[in-house]
Amino acid sequence: MSRVIALVDGNNFYVSCERVFNPGLERRPVVVLSNNDGCVVSRSDEAKALGIRMGVPFFEVRQMTKSHGLVSLSSNYALYGDMSARMMRLLGEFAPQQEIYSIDECFLDLTGMQGDAVACGHDIRRRIRQYLGITTCTGIGSSKTLAKLANHIAKTRKQCDGVFDWAGLPASGQAALMASLQVGKVWGVGRKLQLQLQSMRISTVLDLQRANTAQIRKRFSVVMQRTVAELNGESCLELEDITAPRAQIQASRSFGRPVTALSELREAVLSYVSRAAERLREQGSACAQVSVYIHTGKYCTGISRYSPAILIPLTYPTADTRRLGAAALHGLERIYRTGYRYKKAGVMLMGLQPAAETQADLFAGSEKPRAARLMTTMDAINKTYGMNTATFAGAGIKQPWRMQSMRRSQRHTTSWHELAVATA
Repeated sequence: MSRVIALVDGNNFYVSCERVFNPGLERRPVVVLSNNDGCVVSRSDEAKALGIRMGVPFFEVRQMTKSHGLVSLSSNYALYGDMSARMMRLLGEFAPQQEIYSIDECFLDLTGMQGDAVACGHDIRRRIRQYLGITTCTGIGSSKTLAKLANHIAKTRKQCDGVFDWAGLPASGQAALMASLQVGKVWGVGRKLQLQLQSMRISTVLDLQRANTAQIRKRFSVVMQRTVAELNGESCLELEDITAPRAQIQASRSFGRPVTALSELREAVLSYVSRAAERLREQGSACAQVSVYIHTGKYCTGISRYSPAILIPLTYPTADTRRLGAAALHGLERIYRTGYRYKKAGVMLMGLQPAAETQADLFAGSEKPRAARLMTTMDAINKTYGMNTATFAGAGIKQPWRMQSMRRSQRHTTSWHELAVATA
């Protein structure tokens, strides 16, 4: 039996989430900006029509706020993450197997299910729109690579009405459609790889589908060979029910203004450690090494650049924020130098291993059960009442160094103080 894989994603996801709670943004050019309101990370179709590119610095398009009515918003990650979780729960009801690929994309295995796959795609589209107010597109194929490509077609060709299935076309129609698509549209083919393929006269998706697999493997890798096989309908990539634990966990942010004082850097570093440690415990891991870095930024003027980093090994692996924070602050004090205007700091937890399998040092002691209970309690409070409800005093209260989010909308679904108000 041929496999039936669907890839569902939310269109212009960040913008779509904003429009759910602010209908006045419909049919207007809207962009969502990155940390510190630096670059464009999400665009409405209307903004795309104005020629605004993904990743463009906001200052380059700022004038469009007056000339074209462009609306710019700061990233509201709490809102987007919660809306994503709701969407993924709904999508999980449509298939027995689901792989969440990103914040706005997931694969569904529809193999063996009764009914028409295209009808299922339209049902998904209606359900998500009705329940969450987000528009989705669904691509369907016999492999993950074909499903990903089908999703691109569903999104860019209006006649598909948001759903496209390769099985709905005869072989000649599939070939003609693949011949019209640049090879860079294939999942995993980036700009550099596209140039290399073009040097081999492989310019379209059809060219890659018909390429000699032995030659492709010799020139590139077995990964590219599998991509060719997947384009030919052979499913080589399985859906992953459980995401593999991360080998490293990083938390970093650019500051809203330059920071010079060690006290403020300490607050920022401890804040980032707290965030990273929550992720560490969430995946059931412990950390053996902590890396800390600070830097003045690429474009500092008037002073020389300074971008130090340091790795602090721990006596035994831990998931206790207090121990991780102490190590990080020790490292920070060793690399900090006066006279610099720091623009960013970050921490990275490394040497991760399953917390249940850690081997303690005979002479160093081990993690006490009371410490684990404290961390579990803090995590539960923050999960129930919102991020940083329970935190450490050393992370600061006012945090004047925090990144700028001057245009952020309300966190309608995750903050009691910012709930949407409906007037009857």
